[in-house]
Amino acid sequence: MFVTAYSPYGAEGIIIRVEADIRRGIPGIDVTGLAQGAVREARERVRAAFRNSGYMFPQDRILINLAPAGVRKDGASLDLPIAISVMAAAGLVPPVNNVMVLGELELSGILRPVRGVLAAIAAGLKAGIEDFIVPAENAGEAGILAQNHCAAVINLAQAVEALRIRAETGSLPSTAIPPLHTQCSACFLDFSEVRGQARYKRALEIAAAGSHNLLVFGPPGAGKTMLARRLPSITAPLLPLEAVEVTSLHSLSGQHDQIALFHEPPFRTPHHSASPEGILGGGKNVRPGEISLAHFGTLFLDEAPEFQRSVLQSLREPLEDGVITISRAEGPVRLPADFQLLLAANTCPCGRLGMRQPNGNVVASCFCSPEEIHRYWRKFGAALLDRVELRIAVNAPDISMLMTNTEETSADVSRRVLKAVHIQRKRFEQTAVRRNARMTSTLIDQHCPLSLKSELTVQSAVANLGLSGRSFHSIIRVARTIADLEESDTIQTVHIEEAIDYRRQGDDPFDIFG
Repeated sequence: MFVTAYSPYGAEGIIIRVEADIRRGIPGIDVTGLAQGAVREARERVRAAFRNSGYMFPQDRILINLAPAGVRKDGASLDLPIAISVMAAAGLVPPVNNVMVLGELELSGILRPVRGVLAAIAAGLKAGIEDFIVPAENAGEAGILAQNHCAAVINLAQAVEALRIRAETGSLPSTAIPPLHTQCSACFLDFSEVRGQARYKRALEIAAAGSHNLLVFGPPGAGKTMLARRLPSITAPLLPLEAVEVTSLHSLSGQHDQIALFHEPPFRTPHHSASPEGILGGGKNVRPGEISLAHFGTLFLDEAPEFQRSVLQSLREPLEDGVITISRAEGPVRLPADFQLLLAANTCPCGRLGMRQPNGNVVASCFCSPEEIHRYWRKFGAALLDRVELRIAVNAPDISMLMTNTEETSADVSRRVLKAVHIQRKRFEQTAVRRNARMTSTLIDQHCPLSLKSELTVQSAVANLGLSGRSFHSIIRVARTIADLEESDTIQTVHIEEAIDYRRQGDDPFDIFG
């Protein structure tokens, strides 16, 4: 006899079989199966919860086995399964078959919420589990996938009662599942609040439509961060399955107290002091990092050169593959990381390189030496920059622009983006690709035929700018997105020329404004 439980680990976690055996001997509890700190401590929490819930704890020797035994298990979500397994072995509850139990116990017997509930239910349904018992505070999250097969309980006694009713009626007692909080798209910042920077806005529109990576650089106060933070206002909503996958990753990260169903793509903005583990994921008990929390969304690195070089360079493989593989002694762990990278940087450490006056004259007041500037930009590295399709140099807008009030709203831009995304979804519906930025060379050949003039334009740009083969394909992907925004079936030469224009800057810090 066993109780089915779940232990968060990586992106999918592990389904655990909790077995209890009661035998004669000195009273005590032994836990086997590579139980880590929080799981070993469950022995005392379970004992106190029994007593404070009105149950008699068996005065015998109890052996708890957590299978599979060769996998480390940590976290407090095994408290309730351990308690129920002891009760089942002692005959206090009916046999527990085909039901997954989750929950952390307080000494009083009250259940606390746990992380990874949505991922646990997804894994359970995949394994054929029919019913689920979860803490009441996780009810909204659990109801996403297990609406009619989930009992949300507030304490150990209610969990026991739910199992008794299930044994008598064949189903768990009905539970009112509260609606899960969702994001408010009306709360997004609007494009119309930013005056000027038409080229930067256009680049953000293209990036949002095709999920392309973007680098924006310029002096402080030019509006780099202000506009970047408005990108969520023009991105297309997630599809239902994408929303569940994104929400599951955030639940696994331990944000159960503020979990929301992600109808809108996530927009992550880590501080530049973030560690490699915080960005990439990992830890003793592997958790998603920022690149996984930005899955199907955007990772915005403001003041990007201030991040550790190792952090920036480690983004290259996930950008290419859409996953991050973390090696551990017990085996590699793969976390999804299909994200769009948005980088913002000053032109130099002091920020004044290339700064212009309203009349167009360059302000010659940069305090950085050439070596300092090269060292500042060297953090990006050619390999990372080669994966960034759009590069935009910005400067402070003219004062006359700041006085105007005729800027396009986010709603106007969003309508064009949604049309382009719909075209791409229809184009790639038979593949695993979501956006133009992820097109393989085979898909490029299939969906991006070029005229002779367009081919010559691309070849000339690659030769003159010294671009790589990856850059060649990036130009075509961006041109395909520009054509989609104009609802054009074919890629015109003007689309190619605009895509090339976004590749001209960003490689030489002393030629940042062309």
